[in-house]
Amino acid sequence: MKKRYVNLILAMASASVLVLGSVPAMAKTDETKTESGEEAEASEEKDTDAAKADTLEDGVYTAEFETDSSMFHVNEANDKKGELTVKDGKMTIHVSLVSKKIVNLFAGTAEDAQKDGAEIIEPTTDTVKYSDGYTEEVYGFDIPVPAIGEEFNVAILGEKGKWYDHKVSVKNPVKTSDDKKSEGKKPEELKLEDGTYETDVTLTGGTGRASVESPAKVEIKGKEATATIIWSSPNYDYMIVDGEKYEPVNKDGNSTFEIPVTVFDAEMEVTADTVAMSTPHEIEYTLNFDSSSMKKEEK
Repeated sequence: MKKRYVNLILAMASASVLVLGSVPAMAKTDETKTESGEEAEASEEKDTDAAKADTLEDGVYTAEFETDSSMFHVNEANDKKGELTVKDGKMTIHVSLVSKKIVNLFAGTAEDAQKDGAEIIEPTTDTVKYSDGYTEEVYGFDIPVPAIGEEFNVAILGEKGKWYDHKVSVKNPVKTSDDKKSEGKKPEELKLEDGTYETDVTLTGGTGRASVESPAKVEIKGKEATATIIWSSPNYDYMIVDGEKYEPVNKDGNSTFEIPVTVFDAEMEVTADTVAMSTPHEIEYTLNFDSSSMKKEEK
Protein backbone atom coordinates (compact mmCIF):
# COMPACT_ATOMS: atom_id res chain seq x y z
CA MET A 1 0.00 0.00 0.00
CA LYS A 2 2.78 2.33 0.95
CA LYS A 3 4.63 1.45 -2.23
CA ARG A 4 1.58 2.26 -4.36
CA TYR A 5 1.20 5.59 -2.60
CA VAL A 6 4.80 6.53 -3.31
CA ASN A 7 4.43 5.55 -6.97
CA LEU A 8 1.31 7.69 -7.27
CA ILE A 9 3.13 10.72 -5.85
CA LEU A 10 6.04 10.21 -8.27
CA ALA A 11 3.67 9.93 -11.21
CA MET A 12 1.91 13.17 -10.26
CA ALA A 13 5.23 14.98 -9.88
CA SER A 14 6.38 13.82 -13.31
CA ALA A 15 3.16 15.03 -14.89
CA SER A 16 3.61 18.44 -13.26
CA VAL A 17 7.13 18.74 -14.61
CA LEU A 18 5.93 17.89 -18.10
CA VAL A 19 3.12 20.45 -17.95
CA LEU A 20 5.32 23.21 -16.54
CA GLY A 21 8.07 22.48 -19.02
CA SER A 22 5.69 22.76 -21.92
CA VAL A 23 4.44 26.28 -21.08
CA PRO A 24 7.60 28.20 -22.11
CA ALA A 25 7.76 26.19 -25.29
CA MET A 26 4.21 27.26 -26.15
CA ALA A 27 4.98 30.89 -25.37
CA LYS A 28 8.04 30.75 -27.58
CA THR A 29 6.02 29.24 -30.37
CA ASP A 30 3.40 32.00 -30.11
CA GLU A 31 6.15 34.64 -30.11
CA THR A 32 7.70 33.11 -33.19
CA LYS A 33 4.35 33.11 -34.91
CA THR A 34 3.88 36.82 -34.05
CA GLU A 35 7.31 37.74 -35.41
CA SER A 36 6.67 35.74 -38.56
CA GLY A 37 3.32 37.47 -38.98
CA GLU A 38 4.87 40.93 -38.64
CA GLU A 39 7.59 40.07 -41.13
CA ALA A 40 5.00 38.74 -43.55
CA GLU A 41 2.92 41.89 -43.13
CA ALA A 42 5.94 44.14 -43.75
CA SER A 43 6.89 42.06 -46.76
CA GLU A 44 3.33 42.27 -48.04
CA GLU A 45 3.33 46.07 -47.68
CA LYS A 46 6.62 46.29 -49.55
CA ASP A 47 5.26 44.04 -52.28
CA THR A 48 2.15 46.21 -52.47
CA ASP A 49 4.27 49.36 -52.95
CA ALA A 50 6.31 47.61 -55.60
CA ALA A 51 3.16 46.38 -57.31
CA LYS A 52 1.73 49.91 -57.28
CA ALA A 53 4.88 51.22 -58.92
CA ASP A 54 4.82 48.43 -61.48
CA THR A 55 1.18 48.99 -62.37
CA LEU A 56 1.27 52.72 -63.20
CA GLU A 57 -0.76 53.00 -66.35
CA ASP A 58 0.59 54.87 -69.32
CA GLY A 59 0.19 58.60 -68.97
CA VAL A 60 1.67 61.76 -67.52
CA TYR A 61 2.10 62.25 -63.78
CA THR A 62 3.42 64.86 -61.39
CA ALA A 63 5.94 63.28 -59.01
CA GLU A 64 8.35 64.34 -56.27
CA PHE A 65 12.05 64.19 -57.21
CA GLU A 66 14.33 63.91 -54.18
CA THR A 67 18.14 64.12 -54.19
CA ASP A 68 20.93 63.86 -51.64
CA SER A 69 22.38 67.29 -52.44
CA SER A 70 21.50 70.95 -51.95
CA MET A 71 23.42 71.72 -55.15
CA PHE A 72 21.54 69.25 -57.35
CA HIS A 73 17.77 69.48 -57.08
CA VAL A 74 14.59 70.60 -58.79
CA ASN A 75 14.14 74.32 -59.34
CA GLU A 76 12.17 75.98 -56.52
CA ALA A 77 9.67 77.25 -59.08
CA ASN A 78 8.52 73.65 -59.58
CA ASP A 79 8.03 72.79 -55.90
CA LYS A 80 10.44 69.81 -55.87
CA LYS A 81 8.40 68.08 -58.57
CA GLY A 82 8.99 66.82 -62.07
CA GLU A 83 6.85 65.46 -64.90
CA LEU A 84 6.80 61.66 -64.94
CA THR A 85 5.88 60.00 -68.22
CA VAL A 86 4.93 56.33 -68.34
CA LYS A 87 4.86 54.70 -71.76
CA ASP A 88 4.78 50.96 -72.44
CA GLY A 89 5.74 50.36 -68.82
CA LYS A 90 8.89 52.49 -69.02
CA MET A 91 9.17 55.57 -66.80
CA THR A 92 11.01 58.84 -67.45
CA ILE A 93 10.92 61.96 -65.31
CA HIS A 94 11.69 65.43 -66.64
CA VAL A 95 13.13 67.81 -64.06
CA SER A 96 14.15 71.46 -64.42
CA LEU A 97 17.24 72.32 -62.36
CA VAL A 98 18.29 75.61 -60.77
CA SER A 99 20.75 76.81 -63.42
CA LYS A 100 22.86 75.74 -66.40
CA LYS A 101 25.86 74.70 -64.32
CA ILE A 102 25.11 70.97 -64.55
CA VAL A 103 25.79 70.17 -68.20
CA ASN A 104 25.18 66.41 -68.42
CA LEU A 105 23.62 63.54 -66.48
CA PHE A 106 24.09 59.79 -66.51
CA ALA A 107 21.73 57.14 -65.16
CA GLY A 108 24.28 55.27 -63.08
CA THR A 109 27.57 55.92 -61.31
CA ALA A 110 30.23 58.51 -62.10
CA GLU A 111 32.65 55.69 -62.89
CA ASP A 112 30.33 54.12 -65.46
CA ALA A 113 29.59 57.53 -66.98
CA GLN A 114 33.21 57.78 -68.11
CA LYS A 115 33.30 54.41 -69.86
CA ASP A 116 33.15 54.03 -73.63
CA GLY A 117 29.61 53.74 -74.90
CA ALA A 118 28.01 55.37 -71.85
CA GLU A 119 24.63 56.91 -72.74
CA ILE A 120 25.01 60.49 -71.56
CA ILE A 121 21.82 62.50 -71.00
CA GLU A 122 21.90 65.85 -72.80
CA PRO A 123 20.13 68.90 -71.32
CA THR A 124 17.05 70.70 -72.55
CA THR A 125 16.63 74.44 -72.13
CA ASP A 126 13.62 75.05 -69.88
CA THR A 127 11.94 78.30 -68.91
CA VAL A 128 10.79 78.41 -65.28
CA LYS A 129 8.42 80.94 -63.79
CA TYR A 130 8.85 82.09 -60.19
CA SER A 131 6.09 83.16 -57.83
CA ASP A 132 6.86 86.84 -58.47
CA GLY A 133 6.34 86.39 -62.20
CA TYR A 134 10.00 86.43 -63.24
CA THR A 135 11.13 83.85 -65.76
CA GLU A 136 14.54 82.26 -66.23
CA GLU A 137 16.17 79.77 -68.57
CA VAL A 138 17.69 76.71 -66.88
CA TYR A 139 18.74 73.21 -67.92
CA GLY A 140 16.35 70.30 -67.64
CA PHE A 141 16.91 66.56 -68.05
CA ASP A 142 14.89 63.47 -68.95
CA ILE A 143 15.93 60.80 -66.46
CA PRO A 144 14.93 57.12 -66.75
CA VAL A 145 13.24 55.87 -63.56
CA PRO A 146 13.76 52.18 -62.67
CA ALA A 147 11.26 52.13 -59.78
CA ILE A 148 8.98 54.38 -57.74
CA GLY A 149 9.98 55.04 -54.12
CA GLU A 150 13.44 53.47 -54.38
CA GLU A 151 16.81 55.22 -54.51
CA PHE A 152 18.87 54.90 -57.67
CA ASN A 153 22.18 56.28 -58.92
CA VAL A 154 22.51 59.40 -61.03
CA ALA A 155 25.86 60.98 -61.91
CA ILE A 156 26.17 64.66 -62.82
CA LEU A 157 28.80 66.50 -64.83
CA GLY A 158 29.65 70.06 -63.82
CA GLU A 159 31.11 72.89 -65.86
CA LYS A 160 34.64 71.92 -64.75
CA GLY A 161 34.36 68.50 -66.38
CA LYS A 162 34.18 66.35 -63.24
CA TRP A 163 31.57 63.66 -62.61
CA TYR A 164 29.87 63.35 -59.22
CA ASP A 165 27.80 60.51 -57.74
CA HIS A 166 24.34 61.15 -56.32
CA LYS A 167 21.34 59.21 -55.07
CA VAL A 168 17.86 60.21 -56.19
CA SER A 169 14.34 58.86 -55.84
CA VAL A 170 10.94 59.48 -57.38
CA LYS A 171 7.90 59.41 -55.10
CA ASN A 172 4.16 60.06 -54.89
CA PRO A 173 3.16 60.11 -58.55
CA VAL A 174 -0.17 61.83 -59.18
CA LYS A 175 -1.73 61.49 -62.59
CA THR A 176 -2.30 64.76 -64.38
CA SER A 177 -5.97 65.63 -64.47
CA ASP A 178 -7.63 65.58 -67.84
CA ASP A 179 -9.97 68.32 -66.71
CA LYS A 180 -9.38 71.55 -68.53
CA LYS A 181 -9.44 74.95 -66.97
CA SER A 182 -12.36 77.15 -67.82
CA GLU A 183 -12.08 77.86 -71.51
CA GLY A 184 -14.03 81.07 -71.18
CA LYS A 185 -15.73 82.64 -74.17
CA LYS A 186 -14.35 83.64 -77.53
CA PRO A 187 -15.24 87.14 -78.77
CA GLU A 188 -17.72 85.82 -81.34
CA GLU A 189 -19.55 83.83 -78.66
CA LEU A 190 -20.53 87.09 -76.96
CA LYS A 191 -22.58 88.02 -80.04
CA LEU A 192 -21.92 91.72 -79.59
CA GLU A 193 -22.51 94.42 -82.16
CA ASP A 194 -19.46 96.08 -83.63
CA GLY A 195 -18.38 99.08 -81.61
CA THR A 196 -16.36 100.30 -78.64
CA TYR A 197 -17.04 98.86 -75.22
CA GLU A 198 -15.69 99.20 -71.70
CA THR A 199 -15.07 96.10 -69.62
CA ASP A 200 -13.51 95.29 -66.27
CA VAL A 201 -10.10 93.68 -66.52
CA THR A 202 -7.91 92.14 -63.81
CA LEU A 203 -4.16 91.60 -63.93
CA THR A 204 -2.33 88.83 -62.06
CA GLY A 205 1.34 87.84 -61.97
CA GLY A 206 4.58 89.70 -61.45
CA THR A 207 5.41 91.16 -58.06
CA GLY A 208 1.89 92.47 -57.56
CA ARG A 209 3.01 96.10 -57.78
CA ALA A 210 2.04 96.57 -61.42
CA SER A 211 -1.54 97.14 -62.52
CA VAL A 212 -3.57 98.10 -65.56
CA GLU A 213 -6.41 100.57 -65.86
CA SER A 214 -9.88 99.11 -65.40
CA PRO A 215 -12.30 99.29 -67.06
CA ALA A 216 -10.43 98.97 -70.34
CA LYS A 217 -11.64 99.90 -73.79
CA VAL A 218 -12.39 96.95 -76.08
CA GLU A 219 -13.08 97.38 -79.78
CA ILE A 220 -15.36 94.72 -81.28
CA LYS A 221 -15.15 94.21 -85.03
CA GLY A 222 -16.61 91.06 -86.51
CA LYS A 223 -15.15 88.08 -84.66
CA GLU A 224 -12.23 90.05 -83.29
CA ALA A 225 -11.77 92.03 -80.08
CA THR A 226 -8.94 94.49 -79.43
CA ALA A 227 -8.25 95.89 -75.97
CA THR A 228 -6.41 99.08 -75.05
CA ILE A 229 -4.21 98.21 -72.07
CA ILE A 230 -2.78 101.11 -70.06
CA TRP A 231 -0.14 100.12 -67.52
CA SER A 232 0.60 101.83 -64.22
CA SER A 233 4.17 102.45 -65.40
CA PRO A 234 5.90 103.91 -68.48
CA ASN A 235 8.57 101.19 -68.34
CA TYR A 236 7.05 98.49 -70.56
CA ASP A 237 8.52 98.49 -74.05
CA TYR A 238 6.63 95.57 -75.61
CA MET A 239 4.02 92.89 -74.96
CA ILE A 240 3.66 89.38 -76.37
CA VAL A 241 0.27 87.74 -76.95
CA ASP A 242 0.03 84.29 -78.59
CA GLY A 243 3.60 84.63 -79.82
CA GLU A 244 3.00 88.00 -81.48
CA LYS A 245 4.95 91.06 -80.33
CA TYR A 246 3.16 94.38 -79.81
CA GLU A 247 4.82 97.79 -79.44
CA PRO A 248 3.40 100.70 -77.39
CA VAL A 249 0.98 102.99 -79.21
CA ASN A 250 2.10 106.06 -77.23
CA LYS A 251 5.37 107.89 -76.62
CA ASP A 252 4.54 109.81 -73.45
CA GLY A 253 2.88 108.70 -70.24
CA ASN A 254 2.26 105.20 -69.00
CA SER A 255 2.87 102.38 -71.46
CA THR A 256 -0.22 101.77 -73.60
CA PHE A 257 -0.81 98.82 -75.92
CA GLU A 258 -3.51 97.63 -78.26
CA ILE A 259 -3.65 93.85 -78.05
CA PRO A 260 -6.09 91.17 -79.21
CA VAL A 261 -8.46 89.66 -76.65
CA THR A 262 -8.44 85.95 -77.40
CA VAL A 263 -10.78 84.95 -74.57
CA PHE A 264 -13.19 86.52 -72.08
CA ASP A 265 -13.97 85.21 -68.58
CA ALA A 266 -10.75 83.19 -68.38
CA GLU A 267 -7.07 83.79 -67.77
CA MET A 268 -5.38 85.11 -70.90
CA GLU A 269 -1.61 84.71 -70.74
CA VAL A 270 0.53 87.65 -71.83
CA THR A 271 4.18 88.64 -71.49
CA ALA A 272 5.38 92.19 -70.86
CA ASP A 273 8.97 93.38 -71.05
CA THR A 274 10.04 95.93 -68.44
CA VAL A 275 13.06 98.21 -68.65
CA ALA A 276 12.70 99.44 -65.07
CA MET A 277 15.64 97.29 -63.94
CA SER A 278 19.28 97.42 -64.98
CA THR A 279 18.54 95.01 -67.82
CA PRO A 280 15.23 94.43 -69.66
CA HIS A 281 13.25 91.55 -68.24
CA GLU A 282 10.22 89.69 -69.56
CA ILE A 283 7.50 89.05 -66.98
CA GLU A 284 4.52 86.75 -67.44
CA TYR A 285 1.05 87.97 -66.50
CA THR A 286 -2.54 87.00 -67.05
CA LEU A 287 -5.41 89.29 -67.99
CA ASN A 288 -9.04 88.40 -67.34
CA PHE A 289 -11.69 90.36 -69.23
CA ASP A 290 -15.12 90.20 -67.56
CA SER A 291 -17.76 89.96 -70.29
CA SER A 292 -20.61 90.52 -67.82
CA SER A 293 -19.35 94.07 -67.20
CA MET A 294 -19.18 95.11 -70.85
CA LYS A 295 -20.95 98.35 -71.68
CA LYS A 296 -21.10 99.92 -75.09
CA GLU A 297 -19.89 103.49 -75.30
CA GLU A 298 -22.50 106.02 -76.27
CA LYS A 299 -21.80 107.94 -79.46
